Amino acid sequence: MKRLKKKKLNGGVVVNETGSVTRDPVCGRKQKLAEIQQALISDPVDIETLRRAAGSRGGLLTDELRRKVWPKLLNINVYDLPYKPGRDVRENHKDYNQVVLDVRRSMKRFPKGMPATERSALQEQLIDIILDILKRNPQLHYYQGYHDVAVTLLLVAGKRMAIAMLDKLSNYHLRDFMDSTMDSTKHILNYLMPILEQVDLELHDFMVRAEVGTIFALSWLITWYGHVLSEFKHTLRLYDFFLASHPLMPIYLAAAIVLHREKEVKQTECDMAMVHHLLSRIPEDLPYELLIGQAQDLFEQYPPSLLAKRAALQSRKCLSISTFQAFQRSTLHQRPDSVLQRLTKAQGSTTSRHAPPHSGLEAALPGPGGKGNRLVKVAVWGLSATLGAAVLAVAQTAMEWGPEVLLQLF
Repeated sequence: MKRLKKKKLNGGVVVNETGSVTRDPVCGRKQKLAEIQQALISDPVDIETLRRAAGSRGGLLTDELRRKVWPKLLNINVYDLPYKPGRDVRENHKDYNQVVLDVRRSMKRFPKGMPATERSALQEQLIDIILDILKRNPQLHYYQGYHDVAVTLLLVAGKRMAIAMLDKLSNYHLRDFMDSTMDSTKHILNYLMPILEQVDLELHDFMVRAEVGTIFALSWLITWYGHVLSEFKHTLRLYDFFLASHPLMPIYLAAAIVLHREKEVKQTECDMAMVHHLLSRIPEDLPYELLIGQAQDLFEQYPPSLLAKRAALQSRKCLSISTFQAFQRSTLHQRPDSVLQRLTKAQGSTTSRHAPPHSGLEAALPGPGGKGNRLVKVAVWGLSATLGAAVLAVAQTAMEWGPEVLLQLF
């Protein structure tokens, strides 16, 4: 296994030769908070500092900061948010039944101990958010796991802000997952094995012999790990990182996770079902800060342009990759919120149209008469350990046939 280069990461994080993570004393929490606040009030907004803060140790620290920084990372004007969707958004929508089914299954994604009425209200908002995005973007196609991204945004930022952020993500970072087939998704998954081959040829060859493929990482990629992590704080930390990074960064993190577990993998029986069972279950005690640093190292040492020279990655053009540089440039000339607020008032905008965002829970609390819903806890993407190699092989092949075939397996 190749040793990743020692590197000082943004924000004072250092990944040592031994793989441990340390931090420069000068880069404490208070200094980071001050740097973020200063970046937010700069004119134009210091987007590079915000990206470094989101990617460095601890990420954006609090949900209050996330509500300020996430919109900037996505070039969203918080004083020009979309209207809340009306009830007509659910009428005659082809994806309505599937969206409702997935949202009803999402109970574990809400904070433990949340009253059923509050959770029910959030789930209803989640349905509206997803259908509204699909209605305003007819070129996009719903996929199972999309609701895992949407619920994370809703819990942090509230309904209107979540719509704006999900709209932007759907047209950029998540765009390839929203094609009518899974060809683009499979293409992005195909970056995983070349990364492993570059770093640990023995591990790569073991996985090839096991014929495990990359389907174990599918739910990691398309939900930004939201579906597979039990602790919401870890999900938020990864969203900080991904929002500030290249669209392929989730696959680099997947490579970092597999490399971190290389001893476990090599000690497992070289069998497709056994290796898939091991890798598809993410341990709860993963060192996320270390893995984020290693994913950044992998990206710098083996960028997509290098990996794409391989024959298996040349045949398809990813929309999320091809539009990323233009997207990044569009974020560089944003005005601070104080200026945007003055401009909004000067234009005579109404309070209801441009109300500032509230916290996710505050904005989503149900009004009088809210009704609870019966929720069913279902693991949509997990493959049971009892599944045999033949079923896993069918699942791999189904990715080529189309999403409707694959989804029938879960």
